[in-house]
Amino acid sequence: MGRFFRWLKALFNRGMDKLEDPEIMLDQARRDMQAAFSANREKAVQAITQRNRLQSMFDEQTAKSAQLESQATMALKQGNRELARGIMREKQTVDGGLESLKASLAAATETVEQVKVAIKRQEEEIRRKTSEALALKAQWKQSQIQSAITKSLDGLNFDHEFDSSFGAARERIKESQAEAQARQEMFGTSIAGKTMQMEDMAMDAQAEEELTKLEERLGLATKPAETTVEPTVADDVDSQLAELEKRIEQSPG
Repeated sequence: MGRFFRWLKALFNRGMDKLEDPEIMLDQARRDMQAAFSANREKAVQAITQRNRLQSMFDEQTAKSAQLESQATMALKQGNRELARGIMREKQTVDGGLESLKASLAAATETVEQVKVAIKRQEEEIRRKTSEALALKAQWKQSQIQSAITKSLDGLNFDHEFDSSFGAARERIKESQAEAQARQEMFGTSIAGKTMQMEDMAMDAQAEEELTKLEERLGLATKPAETTVEPTVADDVDSQLAELEKRIEQSPG
């Protein structure tokens, strides 16, 4: 039962969200304006129809009054004054109705003109509101696009949070390089390393000897330069000491 009520609540909220959608609200407002405009136009048509009926009645009564006056004139010309009097009485009745009808027609005409102006203004207002609704829809679309862009960029991260990973990798590489150098150094001081070094020296000496022999066969060997032995400090001291002994032996007594 709880799930059912939650479902109803979610459905209601979704329906309210749709009802509060600006596009739906603007479309509904436009439909309401069109409906009101259509109703007002229908009422204006009815008012104009009634004004036209009053105008028709006024025209008929005016024509009747003129006809009665023409009949009374003819009766007078024929010398029938009583008939003329009766016709004039009828004309007075018609003219009395014409005054009332004229006032009603004037009021109806004024009302119709006001209704026409109101209808025209309402039509202009609908056009203005329609243009405004289109502009508001465009703004709503723009705001939705901006919101979508903001949401899509929400996950972007320009912080230096990856520096720690690069730093850790850099330290790991340095540590590996130092370990490799240490192993190479230890290999150079080990017995195997020294043996390999001695073997390399022997191979170098043998290669040098073979190269010298090859140079001698090709006549490219150079004579070794004569070396002069420089007297050392010890030899100089011995010579001075011998010289001193010689002088002592030659001196008398």
